[in-house]
Amino acid sequence: MKPVSHATSLRRAPVQRRSAERLTRILDACADLLDEVGYDALSTRAVALRAGVPIGSVYRFFGNKRAMADALAERNLDRFTERVTERLRGTGGPGDGGWRTAMDAVLDEYLDMKRTAPGFALVDFGNQIPVGARHAKPNTRVADRLSRLLSGYIDRAPDEDLRRAFLVAVETADTLVHLAFRVSPEGDARIIDEARELLGAYLGRLLD
Repeated sequence: MKPVSHATSLRRAPVQRRSAERLTRILDACADLLDEVGYDALSTRAVALRAGVPIGSVYRFFGNKRAMADALAERNLDRFTERVTERLRGTGGPGDGGWRTAMDAVLDEYLDMKRTAPGFALVDFGNQIPVGARHAKPNTRVADRLSRLLSGYIDRAPDEDLRRAFLVAVETADTLVHLAFRVSPEGDARIIDEARELLGAYLGRLLD
């Protein structure tokens, strides 16, 4: 069981291991229930029951279910970053496929989480809660994280041009991946291929 990082939406950060493990159980339960009942029907009481903790333990960390979903989104971003880092670690470095290898790793890991990670279809990195809402901040956070993560791999400083390019790429990928999953529950392969080609052409202007 992997503890969640100290999300900014927490009322109180866990100090002891037991408390951190309880927080992890709460977020795991939140993710499972999002898949089962959706965001509107989600409740802190149901999360407490599923996690096997007193309702007071939930309120110790979160003031409401929105804060809980925000923390889940932050954990998703942390896990996504770890997965991309681990995948790139096995590629042999910047000379092994360059930025296109990095782009494929980012997109493939996002797609895999979209298909398999509990609650990810509704929350991902935070830009769909309330369901259907579109906010700039989560994608900006993702773009900034990727610019720092990939700058060494693509041998380019994370300057303003790179951050802007990644933000445009993230916004574009976000829109097209959501379209792919509206067309098919597993993500329409043809739309995903189109997204990959579009991203490659756009980023190539800056990175080739």
